[in-house]
Amino acid sequence: METRTTDRPGWRGEITRAQWLVLAGTMLGWGLDGFAGSLYTLVLGPAMTELLPHSGLEVSAATIGLYGGLTVALFLIGWAVGGIVFGVLADHFGRTRILAVGVLTYAVFTALAAVADTWWQLGVLRFVAGLGSGVEAPVGAALIAESWRNRYRARAGGVMMAGYAAGFFAAALAFAVLGDLGWRFMMGLAVLPAVLVWFIRRFVPEPAESREAIRARRERKRSGDGDTSTLARLFRRPLLRPTLVCTGIATGALIAFWSVSTWYPQIIRQMGESAQWTAAQTAHNVALASMLFNAGGVVGYAAWGFIADRIGRRPTFVLTFAVSGVAIAFLFPSTHSFTTYALTMPVLGLALFGSLSGAFIYSPEVFPTSVRATAIAFCNSVGRIVTATGPLVAGVMATSWFAGDLGLATTVIAALGLIGLVGVAFARETRGRALPTDDPARLPDAPLYERTES
Repeated sequence: METRTTDRPGWRGEITRAQWLVLAGTMLGWGLDGFAGSLYTLVLGPAMTELLPHSGLEVSAATIGLYGGLTVALFLIGWAVGGIVFGVLADHFGRTRILAVGVLTYAVFTALAAVADTWWQLGVLRFVAGLGSGVEAPVGAALIAESWRNRYRARAGGVMMAGYAAGFFAAALAFAVLGDLGWRFMMGLAVLPAVLVWFIRRFVPEPAESREAIRARRERKRSGDGDTSTLARLFRRPLLRPTLVCTGIATGALIAFWSVSTWYPQIIRQMGESAQWTAAQTAHNVALASMLFNAGGVVGYAAWGFIADRIGRRPTFVLTFAVSGVAIAFLFPSTHSFTTYALTMPVLGLALFGSLSGAFIYSPEVFPTSVRATAIAFCNSVGRIVTATGPLVAGVMATSWFAGDLGLATTVIAALGLIGLVGVAFARETRGRALPTDDPARLPDAPLYERTES
């Protein structure tokens, strides 16, 4: 059994080795997931330019927008489906086992995109990669919440989430250094996360709380007692309200994030065409904008938990949604210099990534252990299903309504992210409260939370 070091003051005496290992494993997994995902958005334009002629299609801004958006939509749909399926499996068979399966799936099938010959082959591979990618955040968030059952829970969740933005930053750096080797080589790099499977299976422990929930479920099954499915329980009291709230928050954050992150590289490429940049200048500026966006994202992801511990979860959501809305409304509808983009992208990254971080920190705090991974996955997967249409619709809108202007189309789609504030309006504050439990003595109408001593 893990013991705490009592002769060290403050946080160093409260945090165990097992908790550090869980944080390291989940942060690395989520970070490498971000690395693989960002590589694709960075090479989307060149990949479509090569693959569309092989598919019998003409290369243009319109076709790149349409079919590139479709491949992103397929990935997000796979992410949504995989999140729900693997989330349910994590509640039945354990967090770490399912996490390892997910990492291996997204690593292998993202790398296999390097051998695609047509856009639809690429789309199929992106869908399967999405199935595995959907595992990382919900299962990782459940692992963090159940392992870090102290006053540092939200901060640990934010640090874990920062791994995703760090992965985006690493992908931008890799693209800046190795992008000249071509999009196929860049996609092949995505096999790197497969190495993490060994670390997870060897060092990341299954939380005692989830082991007990799995044992209790198996015991009920052996005794013949009916056990309502984890998904069905989300639509009954007292879990219906948090299910709707978390789905609204996640949907708003995801719509804004994916609308921006999918298309800003192509928007900058369009800027380069107008300014007659060289190919090298264009690649450099796309990589620089991506690094700045994701550097801000690292801060936003990690800082959300610290800010939420100071002022509360609900005010922090309002803050990050508001900042991202202002930044999008300023940057994308109008023509700006690249310098303006460079100055604004870190702020935008901080706010967009921060809202995503909050969705995964808050949702584990409103669901009991036996359905926690399922609930986190479901709420975010619904958001991803809705979001999946965003990049595709933005590409279509740019062609049909805005004469190819992806900036205006991105702004219109990202504005739908305001649905997240509707979820926040009905959210219960969870700062300073313990995680919900599966205590059978708790009455149906009893409070979901208990005050935590700190």
